[in-house]
Amino acid sequence: MRTNSKVTQREHTNEHVTESVADLLAHEEPLDYKNRSLNVGGVPGKKIVLEPPENDGRPAWNSKLQYILAQVGFSVGLGNVWRFLYLCQKNGGGAYLVPYFILLILIGIPLFFLELAVGQKIRRGSIGVWNYACPRLGGIGVSSLMVCGFVGLYYNVIIGWSIFYFFQSFQYPLPWAECPIRRNGSLAIVEPECEKSSATTYFWYRQTLNTTSTIADSGGLNVKMTLSLLVAWIIVCLAVIRGIASSGKVMYFSSLFPYVVLFCFLVRGLLLKGAVDGIAHMFTPKLEKMLEPQVWREAATQVFFALGLGFGGVIAFSSYNKIDNNCHFDAVLVSFINFVTSILATLVVFAVLGFKANLMNEKCVIENAEKILGYLNSNVLSHDLIPPHVNFSQLSTVDYAEIYGVIKTVKEGSFAELGLDPCVLEDELNKSVQGTGLAFIAFTEAMTHFPASPFWSVMFFFMLINLGLGSMIGTMTGITTPVLDTYKVQKELFTVCCCIIAFFCGLLFVQRSGNYFVTMFDDYSAGLPLTVVVILENVSVAWIYGTKRFMQDLEDMLGFRPNAFYFYMWKYVSPCCLIVLIMATVIEMAISPPGYNAWVEELAQERFQSYPPWALAMCFSLIVVAMLPLPIVFIARHFNLMSDGSNKLSVSYRKSMMKDISNLEVDETRFILGKNPGETPSPKSPSQAYLVPPGTKPLENPNSLSANSCYGTGLQNTISPTTPTTPVTPTVPECDS
Repeated sequence: MRTNSKVTQREHTNEHVTESVADLLAHEEPLDYKNRSLNVGGVPGKKIVLEPPENDGRPAWNSKLQYILAQVGFSVGLGNVWRFLYLCQKNGGGAYLVPYFILLILIGIPLFFLELAVGQKIRRGSIGVWNYACPRLGGIGVSSLMVCGFVGLYYNVIIGWSIFYFFQSFQYPLPWAECPIRRNGSLAIVEPECEKSSATTYFWYRQTLNTTSTIADSGGLNVKMTLSLLVAWIIVCLAVIRGIASSGKVMYFSSLFPYVVLFCFLVRGLLLKGAVDGIAHMFTPKLEKMLEPQVWREAATQVFFALGLGFGGVIAFSSYNKIDNNCHFDAVLVSFINFVTSILATLVVFAVLGFKANLMNEKCVIENAEKILGYLNSNVLSHDLIPPHVNFSQLSTVDYAEIYGVIKTVKEGSFAELGLDPCVLEDELNKSVQGTGLAFIAFTEAMTHFPASPFWSVMFFFMLINLGLGSMIGTMTGITTPVLDTYKVQKELFTVCCCIIAFFCGLLFVQRSGNYFVTMFDDYSAGLPLTVVVILENVSVAWIYGTKRFMQDLEDMLGFRPNAFYFYMWKYVSPCCLIVLIMATVIEMAISPPGYNAWVEELAQERFQSYPPWALAMCFSLIVVAMLPLPIVFIARHFNLMSDGSNKLSVSYRKSMMKDISNLEVDETRFILGKNPGETPSPKSPSQAYLVPPGTKPLENPNSLSANSCYGTGLQNTISPTTPTTPVTPTVPECDS
């Protein structure tokens, strides 16, 4: 108990001290609503049983499985399919898994656990949670909401692309299997742009996006992509509009179906020629890469975004849990599933890409063998250079490598003029692809060589739709839950309005130049702002609210005290890692020229272009706008220009606390002072605090994570009705560690 509390004053003085029940509640251990009851004023048999805070009308998950699938669906998204394996290939193959796993333990699981715990404890969305934890940092929730909005705008565009490819897959042969033929009278020629690139590349850039050559040339709306985006927003709106009761059921399918598809692709991929080459290449460790700081930075960034930290979706989902749910188990389980999913997706993709690399290598051998035969027939090369055992009708890659080496040695001076390629399988496997380039070009090209290719294409893009849908439901919940908790608005109407506004804002991304804006938003709208949001979340809990106090709250909530590992992670390790990550991100942004890869129609290939000044201003505006609520809310609350949010208590706290006060206020004077106002209460031992049944261990730090945890507002200024002329000055609890 605090040394300056009135109960302590009463024990050391003879003065008549009156204290309200609200003051007592503010200084004492939170009640176990399920197992405890109050004996008021020492009257035998007169007990008040408080209603569990879960029964507050707030929606709840139908089952634990539904909740876990929702968290898995939110955290496991498109990035697990294309971003993780690109980084794995780029940063040393199997060696990349070491820093990734280490940072998952040091940053990922502790911060994921932290978000789950605060959401479950306070039972509010991101805005309400951080208003209660520390009102001056209430801008955390607003920034998180704005980042969710930015990400949702372009993320649903990717779902729209997948929907377009999904419907295009219901035909044989697949429309991207061959280059289109252009007819000019009786003359038929292959489309030049397609001939210079490939059928899948042409279909993506020209027939799907119909992209322009620069971001400055909008080119007008792409009607096909606009309709696909509309369908995507209708699906998301229908999934979210009914709340977690509806979206939770959607998660049963959208979260589990991708695993069915991945296992099917894994089995099919392992039966393909060259699949083992792809997997072996993927997991062959390049240990020297582990010493490069860039590898650790990219591993930390991937851990950060893979779990969905800072978006608010994790907090929103956990706020619908029961107060005593084991969120520590949830954090470890979801993190483990996320990691395993990334490995599974990597196995699948590189088995298929190994098959594709073998096909491309064989094609390279055939094309160069024809060149060599032409040189032999024209006497540019001597037949003596060809080993006698070589058969050009069945030329293997080993035989070609031997011929290539002999010709290169003999024709050393004029070898470059021959234009022969080495056709090395390793070179094909080293061609890095990520993002849309992987899903809509490389993987689709590999599927054209599958037997029954339309079936596999339908399965693949339906999987992408479900992966994206799971993440979008979490993102939209991160937007709707904080607003619905804070303001009294109709849920269905607000959700529909959000989707309509988002659709019209999303038209920016379905212009012919829209792909470049998707890249811009992906690079600038989330990276740095989310990192700042998460480090402030960490600091507000570990250093402002107090790690010891938070650990005590967890013990009260879970029934056991989490391992001391989390104490040191939250207090020291995670903040330091996040600070280093922010510094590395800022340095990377300063060093790397801001730009995008534009598709040049005349060259039929991508070329890097710098952003024009207006686009550059737009890039940095995304960062500033996303982080602007942080200083605005801090300054406004520091100078008392806006409410601290304490008058908007969560329903569970408000209902249970108000019921307690209303039942106790009639006997308040007798409870504090005895049966008569002048009677001195019987002394109590220090171990028996007020409002705590005998035998209950008192709370070491009496301030639990609630609405008044930082500034002592809200319930603490309630005045005892029995002493209207003697107001009680509230004591402000300190937010120390």
